[in-house]
Amino acid sequence: MKKSNNLNPLKASLLFIFLSLAIPALSQKKEIPLWDKIPDEIVSKEYFEEVDRKNELSEGVRKVTLPTLTVYLADPEKSNGTSVIICPGGGYGMLAINKEGYKVAEWFNSLGINAFVLKYRLPSDLIMKNKTVAPLQDAQEAVRLVRRNASKWKLNPNKIGIMGFSAGGHLASTLSTHFNDKVYTPSDTTSAKPNFSILIYPVISMQEGVTHQGSKDNLLGKNAGSELTEKYSNEKQVTASTPKTFLVHATDDKAVPVENSINYYLALKKEKVLAEMHLYENGGHGFGLGVKGTNASWPKACEKWLIANNYTLKPDGYVFTYFKGNGEDGLHLAYSEDGYKWTALKNDTSFLTPEVGKDKLMRDPCVIKGGDGLYHMVWTVSWTDKGIGYASSKDLIHWSKQEFIPVMAHEKKARNTWAPEITYDEKAKIYMIYWASTIEDKFLETKSEEEKGYNHRIYYTTTKDFKKFAKTKLLYEPGFNVIDASIVRQGNQFVMYLKDETRNPVKKNIKVATSEKLTGPYSQASKAITGDYWAEGPTAIQVDNNWIVYFDKYTQKKYGAVKETSKGWEDISEQVSFPAGTRHGTVIKVSAEEINSLKKEQ
Repeated sequence: MKKSNNLNPLKASLLFIFLSLAIPALSQKKEIPLWDKIPDEIVSKEYFEEVDRKNELSEGVRKVTLPTLTVYLADPEKSNGTSVIICPGGGYGMLAINKEGYKVAEWFNSLGINAFVLKYRLPSDLIMKNKTVAPLQDAQEAVRLVRRNASKWKLNPNKIGIMGFSAGGHLASTLSTHFNDKVYTPSDTTSAKPNFSILIYPVISMQEGVTHQGSKDNLLGKNAGSELTEKYSNEKQVTASTPKTFLVHATDDKAVPVENSINYYLALKKEKVLAEMHLYENGGHGFGLGVKGTNASWPKACEKWLIANNYTLKPDGYVFTYFKGNGEDGLHLAYSEDGYKWTALKNDTSFLTPEVGKDKLMRDPCVIKGGDGLYHMVWTVSWTDKGIGYASSKDLIHWSKQEFIPVMAHEKKARNTWAPEITYDEKAKIYMIYWASTIEDKFLETKSEEEKGYNHRIYYTTTKDFKKFAKTKLLYEPGFNVIDASIVRQGNQFVMYLKDETRNPVKKNIKVATSEKLTGPYSQASKAITGDYWAEGPTAIQVDNNWIVYFDKYTQKKYGAVKETSKGWEDISEQVSFPAGTRHGTVIKVSAEEINSLKKEQ
């Protein structure tokens, strides 16, 4: 298409921005003009764009004269090149460009997806020869523009989606069903077909009793005939070529009836087009990314749909390190994608056989990823030894030579060193190794013959390189027999999950203590966060913004878990599943690539 020689100052400045961005990679939040020359434009000196602002932020736009794309490119290291063009809603009379545009683009970026907010022209006879096709012209050109520049912007031209809210959903569904309509003369043969569509409380139909009347009147006019109404009732225009679709609607939507989504879904189903629909009990209309109630969960459902369709890089997963039996055969690993369902790796055989210590066991294996990028592991080597085992790995498959660290050798009356763990302090750049030991004739007030005289406290040492170690010190003395401490950083504090080993009266539960420093001092232990069962070996990680603590229900020979909520700790033991025989392990977050490598081990 030839360039216009009559660009107004705003168009010229935006064109300059676009041309300057054509060579280097785009940065986030750059607005570029959609057209070189707007098709079928009527120039009107009395028609000006109006912007509703709140604290210098554009909340809404009316009377759009210059359609644009605002570009939000995702971190290329977290993206597989997927892009989504976002069409804000507003009844074809305005654009809710912040709530249903910019905020959504930022959310997509957080998922590693490139986003383009489309400021499309709103139907007006004052500046358009045919107001009904103007929004579709903009939507088609938006897809073509993004696809043309896929190489320059490092996008995947086969992973370009269209998304729309409310009337923007009508535009997105119009593009999805009318992408081949000749509504203007494009500059090349680039396809305007989106690869997928995401429709949020969309206007789909122009039929009486189902449509949103304001959107219909603005787009088609108040006296639209049956032929035009039929053409832009997109549930009637679905074919086998319509792209796969994700739909969201609230049942109590009084502005745009839920039947809009339902009928479109049924039309897709009839044509055997892949589709997923989420209908919520309430939420009304215009809830954006979700406000409260069940509708607030739709972005997570959409994220899972995007993952399942390979529109995002596969997310990081989790690995659980554990032992079986008495720990004779060594390190076992299981993986999970959601933190709930765990599957054994390598057919539940050992990844590493124990070689050090008095009894050559590998119990209570604790693995963390350190500041050096290596995985560091410590474990219990014996029931009665004065040291622990240590090894490191780059990939959880190939391990360094095993070493014995004599952390309690200086204590003549030390009976054991059990359940060692490591926590890395990123600020101080040190590792703290800590474990439970009983030292004869110490803390006699809590000694119990029922526990064969074992009366543990938590001790620790620090190191920067696992070669030189600081002098062993007492870490935690809560006034009771304590074992199995596991420490994680949560916000500005360190949180210790620990087992109260008291036998009389029976405790055998998991509690919590906190400290501002990794090396303490730690607070008094909390009330139990586990239920009426014996639990040990706590290990914690954040899953979907909630902290989950897993633990060994060792008398029941199964694993359990609790989740921290705003109301306290919720027992979710019935929601998690682990390989049979899993004993006292730790959970770590790992990349999808590493899990794939582990899956290949036989």
